[in-house]
Amino acid sequence: MKILLADDHALFREGVQYLLSSLHADATVLHAGDYASAATLIKEHPDAALALIDLDMPGQAQAGGIAPLLRLAPTLPVVVLSACEDPVAIRSVLDAGAMGFIPKREQGAVMLSALRLVLAGGVYVPPLLLAAPASPASGGTPLTPRQTEVLQALAQGKPNKLIARALGMTEATVKAHTGAIFRALEVDSRAQAVLAGRQRGLLAPD
Repeated sequence: MKILLADDHALFREGVQYLLSSLHADATVLHAGDYASAATLIKEHPDAALALIDLDMPGQAQAGGIAPLLRLAPTLPVVVLSACEDPVAIRSVLDAGAMGFIPKREQGAVMLSALRLVLAGGVYVPPLLLAAPASPASGGTPLTPRQTEVLQALAQGKPNKLIARALGMTEATVKAHTGAIFRALEVDSRAQAVLAGRQRGLLAPD
C-alpha cells in the first residue's frame, strides 16, 4: 500500500509513518514538506491508496489551498491532518472533497481508526465538528453543503451514477457521502435518510 504524507514538520511525519506501519504491514510512505512537493507526489503516484495532507504548509497561498490538490486526483482518498479545529474550516475541507479531517491532537488509535474508515469507503468527521453548534440551515446535523446536495439527489430517487454525473464527482465519492449522511442522521437506508432530512428541515416537503 502506497501512502502519501505531506507535512512541513519532519518529526511529525516520522511519527505518523511509524503509526502507519500498524495500518498495513506493507505500507510505503512517500514524504512531502510543502504544497508543491505534495502536488508532485500526487501526479507521480496515481496508484497511491491514500494521501494525508496538512493544511498549513509552505506554498499554501500560491497553491490555492487544499482544493487544487484534491482536483489532481479525484479518486484518491485525501485525509487532512491539521492543528486547526475551526468547525467552519473543517466543513470547508470536507465540502471540497476530502474524505476526512483529523485534528493533530488526536491519539494515534483515533487516527488509525479514521484511516481504516476512509480506506473502507467512509468519510471521517471529527467529534469536535459533531459537537459544534449547527447553523439553522443545517437542521441540527453535521452535513456539509456537498452532503446536503447528495441528500437532495437521494430524495429525487437518483441512482449513484446520475448523482455523480450531476455533481461532478465519482460514484465512490457519492457512496462515501451517502455513508456519512447515514451516520449523521443515524439511519440505515436511503428512505430513512430522506425522511429524517425532511423532518429536520434539510429537504423541502413534498
